[in-house]
Amino acid sequence: MGYFNCIALAFLMALSFSSINVGQAARHLQQLPPMPTLPTATLPPLPSIPNLPQPTIPTMQRPGALAPLPTMPALPTLPSVPRATLPPLPSMPTVPAIIPSIPFLSPPPSPSTP
Repeated sequence: MGYFNCIALAFLMALSFSSINVGQAARHLQQLPPMPTLPTATLPPLPSIPNLPQPTIPTMQRPGALAPLPTMPALPTLPSVPRATLPPLPSMPTVPAIIPSIPFLSPPPSPSTP
């Protein structure tokens, strides 16, 4: 616990010293004379991009339309499978509402002292 307090104190001291320096720097910047305005440079216009020639795409000779696809043969029908019947589920046993009492045994007799 003492080690944590030492680290926390050192952190707070470092934070306070840095904030003092930041405050002094900000005050120093506010007291400087205003900056002179710099001349703005004018940029020359961008050159225009020349139009490139478009390539000509040769046309492909088509001998004719595509041949029609062959028809699929009919799928054979599957024979019907007899459905199995499941036996009925057994009923859930009921929980007894009365909990039987557990008989308590008497403690062993204590040794008698003479």
